[in-house]
Amino acid sequence: MSEQDRRAIGDVQVRYATGIDSRDWPLFRTVFTEDCELDYGEIGTWHGVDAVVDFMTAAHDMAGFTLHRITNTVAVVSGDTATARAYIDALIMSQDNASGVNAAGFYDDELVRTDIGWRIHRRRFTTVLVRTVGAG
Repeated sequence: MSEQDRRAIGDVQVRYATGIDSRDWPLFRTVFTEDCELDYGEIGTWHGVDAVVDFMTAAHDMAGFTLHRITNTVAVVSGDTATARAYIDALIMSQDNASGVNAAGFYDDELVRTDIGWRIHRRRFTTVLVRTVGAG
C-alpha cells in the first residue's frame, strides 16, 4: 500500500467526522459511494448515500456540539479496493450542551477507488461503549 493511499483513506474517515461536526452535508456526502450500505447495528441500516445523509442530518441538526474523533486507522489496499478499521469516539451533546451521549466503538469499512478518490462502499459500526455525560 502506498503512503498516498493510506493518507487518502484516512482523509475519507476524517471527512466523515468533519462533515458531521460542522453540519457540512455536501462534504459528508463525499465520503460514500452512491450505492453505499451502512450497518450501525441497533442504530440502523441504510442503503444509498441519500438515506445516510438524510438520517445523519436529522440525527445531528437538533444536537449541540458534536465531536467525532477517528483514530488508529489500519487499511489494506488491493488494487482499487481496500478494507480499513478505525476507532471512533463520539460525543453528541444535547442542544443546550449541558448533557449528551458518548459512544465509542470501531468502523469496519470497505472502500473503492473512484475517479474522484477513495469512497466508503460498505461500513459496519460495532459499539463498544455508550454512556451519558453531563447533567441529567
